[in-house]
Amino acid sequence: MFKFWGSQDQQSQSRPQDGSSQSWYPPSVVSSPSSSRPGTPGSSSSGSFSSHRPSDRPHSPSNVSPTEAAGLIAVLKDKSVDDLRKLLSDKNAYHQFLLSLDQVKIQNNLRDELRKETLQLARENLEKEPRIMELRTQCRIIRTTELAAAQEKLNELERKKEESLKFYSPASLLQRLQEAMNKTEEESEYLHRQFLEREIDLGAFVQKYKKLRTTYHRRALVHLAAKTSTG
Repeated sequence: MFKFWGSQDQQSQSRPQDGSSQSWYPPSVVSSPSSSRPGTPGSSSSGSFSSHRPSDRPHSPSNVSPTEAAGLIAVLKDKSVDDLRKLLSDKNAYHQFLLSLDQVKIQNNLRDELRKETLQLARENLEKEPRIMELRTQCRIIRTTELAAAQEKLNELERKKEESLKFYSPASLLQRLQEAMNKTEEESEYLHRQFLEREIDLGAFVQKYKKLRTTYHRRALVHLAAKTSTG
């Protein structure tokens, strides 16, 4: 591909490459006098090419696809020897050449687009900052006033709920039923003493005493049944 190198092999072997000592590339790139020469598959006219075997080169990972490599070679093949040497020795020239590649242009365009989108999102977020602060203030007010009142009301309802559950629990019902039985028993005893002391006549005593004892025994049966079922 670069046949013009064949005519200069003798000259390049007799003198060092111009500008190689001033190259800004790492030593691994410009250590060979013929490192600036583009290599071509199947070329055996230059002894320097045959001495620079792949095993002598430092291994480094490469993400360049074959298509991209072919495109890069297509760009380099039309350049003169002086242009290629200038790319190796002049950092600015290499930088300009790098920026002229289509792949680099695509990457730069993508970077610029992403930067613009990021800046746009940042501007939108800054424009929403006052609204965000307003909502935060409202939330703070709700937490300190409305939420506090609602929490207090909820606590009150929870307390009433616990009292109701405790009041209507089986143990509480049995206790109150026992207390009612004891009260009825006391009323019956008081009524009986009144009758013995002739403070009440027989007809009134029988009617009231019968009613109290009926109530007592009814409560006693309910208490016994509830105590048996819960036990």
